[in-house]
Amino acid sequence: MTESTPNIEKVVIIGTGFIGLPLALRLAKSGKSVVGVDIDENLVEAINDQSLNLDEAELQAMLESNEVAENLVGQTSPESGDAFVISVPTPMREPQKSPDLSAVEAAVESIIPHLSQNSIVNVESTIPPLTCKEVIAPKLADAGFEPGTDVHLAHSPERILPGNIFKELVHNDRVIGGYTDACADAAAQIYEPFLEGDVYMTDLISAELCKLMENTYRDVNIALANEFALIGDSLDLDMTDVINLANNHPRVDILKPGIGVGGHCLPIDPWFLNEVDPEHTNLITTARRINDMMPEATARRIRHALSGLDSPRVLVLGAAYKPNTQDPRESPAQDIVEELRLDGFDIIHRDRFVNDKTYDNIESLVNEINPDAVVQLVAHDETNHELAAFVGELSKRGVSVLRPGIGNPLQPHTNE
Repeated sequence: MTESTPNIEKVVIIGTGFIGLPLALRLAKSGKSVVGVDIDENLVEAINDQSLNLDEAELQAMLESNEVAENLVGQTSPESGDAFVISVPTPMREPQKSPDLSAVEAAVESIIPHLSQNSIVNVESTIPPLTCKEVIAPKLADAGFEPGTDVHLAHSPERILPGNIFKELVHNDRVIGGYTDACADAAAQIYEPFLEGDVYMTDLISAELCKLMENTYRDVNIALANEFALIGDSLDLDMTDVINLANNHPRVDILKPGIGVGGHCLPIDPWFLNEVDPEHTNLITTARRINDMMPEATARRIRHALSGLDSPRVLVLGAAYKPNTQDPRESPAQDIVEELRLDGFDIIHRDRFVNDKTYDNIESLVNEINPDAVVQLVAHDETNHELAAFVGELSKRGVSVLRPGIGNPLQPHTNE
């Protein structure tokens, strides 16, 4: 039986995107031999020639380091190794709101020819409960690798935040679920070269649930704040100050309302719980629908605020799904812009970080576009500072400045 903890010298990572690549860099920097596998040939080439332009300075410096050049190779197919980490996307099928596990299944199938006795198979992809037991373990067993006997099967869901990946990858605690205790122990050795957070061992289904519960908790609390904001709209009241007053209670901590929820995790993970137990996810799915309706509600508020302008030309700032990142996945800002364009608004959409929408500074952008209104949807720190310095000039020009979901929602921005 597989009882001893294997010695890990070579790690094969399937999927080198937002999650897999930082892990590959961190392990290579620590001296491990790393193979980063991806179906995107351009990405593989960029990894090998160290030409990727990453969102964080620390990750960029790591990519360009001598250790990574020596220890990390990108390629489009797997090869043998001591440990295999699966870090591929698990998108959601629309309109069913069901998980698409095809990439995870394909990743497992791709590594099977390269497994050997005592190999570690560690899934980092976010997956619904029972996926390891009912999908991955049978595939391994059918190929002659019984989990817990021939190979170590584990699930260690990622817990890193775009924009702060370098720090969180090292310092965040790790939950590692194993098919057996020995499997969890083996998978923990993957992270041992760099991890400074605590490691919590558990079983596979508990690890699967943990990640989903963490993101669902956040999504539900965001939905509560957003629903309070909608109540305020119906009462013609900005709820920002009311929420601040309520938060003076020692046991109350209401979040700030926003324009919706984006990214690859929060809009998707709660539906994975609904997939396995729809009877007991009424609160969860209601919260999800509240957050999904916020872009439409925000567009309606902007439309109302600009109703006094005839065919306004509107500069919209912010396309990323959260502040201080270039990641536009599932961005509610994109949905708001689409709603306004359907209404016939002349929209110029820019974001200082998102590749196809970048600009030098707000002043030159305003001079070029000559908008009737500026709408800030995403609170990038640099954008906040620039608007604070330029809002007086915008007011002199008669340009409305709207900030829905960011502080006082439909008032000109002032210094904070």
